[in-house]
Amino acid sequence: MRHARITGTGRSVAPVLLTNADMEVRFGAGVADWLKKNTGIEQRFHMAPGQVTSDLAAEAGTQALARARVRAEDVDLVIVATDTPDQLSPATAAVVQFKLGATKSGVLDVNSACSGFVTAMDLAAKALVADETISHVLVIGAYGMSRYIDWADKSTATLFADGAGAVVLSASNKRGYLGGTLWADGSKWASLGIYQGGTAQPAGGDVRPTVKFVAKFPKTYNTEHWPRMLRETSKKTGVPMEDVKLFVFTQLNLRTIEDVMQTIGQPMTKTHWVMNKWGYTGSGCIPMTLDDAIEQERLAPGDIVAFCASGGGVSMASAFVEI
Repeated sequence: MRHARITGTGRSVAPVLLTNADMEVRFGAGVADWLKKNTGIEQRFHMAPGQVTSDLAAEAGTQALARARVRAEDVDLVIVATDTPDQLSPATAAVVQFKLGATKSGVLDVNSACSGFVTAMDLAAKALVADETISHVLVIGAYGMSRYIDWADKSTATLFADGAGAVVLSASNKRGYLGGTLWADGSKWASLGIYQGGTAQPAGGDVRPTVKFVAKFPKTYNTEHWPRMLRETSKKTGVPMEDVKLFVFTQLNLRTIEDVMQTIGQPMTKTHWVMNKWGYTGSGCIPMTLDDAIEQERLAPGDIVAFCASGGGVSMASAFVEI
């Protein structure tokens, strides 16, 4: 039976370090303590002047391909999950394909906000299983949100960071991607996002697109829905929660992760987080966290990883994968 298996991972952390102390200089005393206590974020990295999202994506993709021992010219499809593209059109994946030299691949972008990587991985796995002409898919989550920060808004400016993570999914006779669940609550589409620059609010003149929290989500939104998403994927794949080796969540708030792990009855030793050292990297954070966990030898062949992500839309995605 044909399966989609992760054969390599990679990441790219943007180069410009901004600590919580730097945020205190800009926004005043108490910011550092609040961020660490309420989110777990201690520092974040932004792109250097002249860098763009595709640069981070290409760097992460290059590393993943090297670890998978797959040549760029053997990649059949490049998928970039991002809501901070290089430009509205064409797809950032096309730019990444060019930078990598993946000359025979198809390309597409996926914009499910911060759940984009897990959504893209689900699509990639299904393409591999369904189409025998596809052997390798490069899936990248990339985030360049520093370009859209409103520095007058400390509720967003202190959180967002830039980075990218990548996986190579390859056709295999061994189990890999076990299944996923996708869901959205489109009634909340106007709560969080970058609303300028499209047909509804064209950019021009003095209009600069910025990320905005327009309306607050219920504080319990993720703690209510992440357990449900995981349970649905557990049922779909036939894998009990107890058999999951590691749970990897959207890296916005460590307190939320603690609450969810308690709700699903799993110890914090079975999760991994990176927001403390890299900040919140949106669609890049889950593959970056996976790559970091593998680098720290927290996973071995045969282990099962559960992914659970959420982002603006509101869009959510979960997946179970055997490493």
